Amino acid sequence: MFGSSHSSSQDKAILVHLYLSQVKDIDNLIEFQTLAESAGVEVVSVLTTSRSAPHIKYYVGQGKAQEIADAVEELGATVVLVNHQLSPAQARNLQSICNCRVVDRTGLILDIFAQRARSHEGKLQVELAQLRHLSTRLVRRLGNQDQQKGGAVGLRGPGETQLETDRRLIKVRIQQLQNRLEKVNKQRNQNRKTRQKADIPTVSLVGYTNAGKSTLFNAITNAGVYAADQLFATLDPTLRRIEVQDVGTTILADTVGFIRFLPHDLVSAFKSTLQETTDATLLLHIIDAADERKNENIDAVNQVLSEIGALEIPTLLVFNKVDQLEDISPHIEYSDENKPVAVYVSAQANQGIDLLFEAMRLLLKNELITETLLLPPTAGHIYTQFRLHNCIQQESFNEFGDRVVTVKVDKIQWQKWLKQFNELNDYIEFARWG
Repeated sequence: MFGSSHSSSQDKAILVHLYLSQVKDIDNLIEFQTLAESAGVEVVSVLTTSRSAPHIKYYVGQGKAQEIADAVEELGATVVLVNHQLSPAQARNLQSICNCRVVDRTGLILDIFAQRARSHEGKLQVELAQLRHLSTRLVRRLGNQDQQKGGAVGLRGPGETQLETDRRLIKVRIQQLQNRLEKVNKQRNQNRKTRQKADIPTVSLVGYTNAGKSTLFNAITNAGVYAADQLFATLDPTLRRIEVQDVGTTILADTVGFIRFLPHDLVSAFKSTLQETTDATLLLHIIDAADERKNENIDAVNQVLSEIGALEIPTLLVFNKVDQLEDISPHIEYSDENKPVAVYVSAQANQGIDLLFEAMRLLLKNELITETLLLPPTAGHIYTQFRLHNCIQQESFNEFGDRVVTVKVDKIQWQKWLKQFNELNDYIEFARWG
């Protein structure tokens, strides 16, 4: 919808923000500016006003609406971005007085989502949310049709019919998308069940948008996931396999960034994007350590986590961008029970990534079992498994050419091997008899 920052047809936007309380929420406005820049528009002016309640017709009041219209003309703006949720009527009234597109906060976030969606599911979800948003605003198109036809007698009917047709088509399309998403969801659940069956832990990265999640994700996996200094730079959860010492294969999931005041209907639209989060074994909550609003951001993330039922999951705080702070170097912070609670890193400068792995190891590792086995030459397939899992502590040969191996391995993995190789217990016995 918006011009990209590289094109000559880049949208020029006027930002509008209304303070509804005595306390001016500057953070909210700053975030909205970042959102606008993320959508690739050039902000030519920011207009703010205070009211005790939104104006019923224009949201901002008649005088302010006229001021916005004058600014549009004077600055050659192509779009007005309003940092609130407008009713269809308010959007329509502002549009007709300003003579240009008017997009509210939800519309802007949806536009960013549309630009960022990478996966099939991400795109389906964006389209669904956009259509739901549009279906309440269809009246606007009728208004335009009437103007084009000059509202002539005898021509009003088809306009209405057109509107009904649009409504019906949108309804059909929404149904199609919901069915498709259900299929995708079933598939995702299937994949997730397979992982859970295999006891593969999932680590999910969550965090306030722009905290450096994708950069950190890249540093951990070298996966080259799209990372840019923009809000919502990731939309669909990107999954990568990583190896964590004493834990083995682990799935790392990068999710969409959280923001304050995410419109509620969008939370539901992006539920399954965050589904990886609700089923994670461990959450890495990424925080921009250099941001003075970091505490509010942490609260904003916890708010969304509680909405999707993920607050109970063990969480490790990861304070990123410590290279921008003078008095803090990468380190792990432990609780009284000696469990890692926070890690300080810099993804950009690649500092402290090893500490992050160490903290993940401590939080994810299961009970370890140490066993000594005597493996005859015929047990090469078992020995190969031990090598693959990197769990051999000591090995030697006896005079008969049998291998004496001491392994230290995760209890769950050991249980699996006992089921897989019936002869394991015998080999333990052989070692005992030596």
